[in-house]
Amino acid sequence: MNIDIIRNIFKINTKNFNIYTLLAVLLLLGGLIHWIYWGARYGKWTDIGIYSLTVVLVLGGLIGILLTLHEKQTD
Repeated sequence: MNIDIIRNIFKINTKNFNIYTLLAVLLLLGGLIHWIYWGARYGKWTDIGIYSLTVVLVLGGLIGILLTLHEKQTD
């Protein structure tokens, strides 16, 4: 029963893939790659500066993907 509620909220339709979805995916990947690169390069995985940039990029990417792929309900 709770699964149906979640499915109705997050109706994802990949036919809605467009340039904005691609930019959101690039933001997500850019944030993750930057965090991994920084940690491997400098050996410091717990830096508030890198977290602040990574969180903005990753959350921007996730929210962008959800917003662009969300199926609009027509009643």
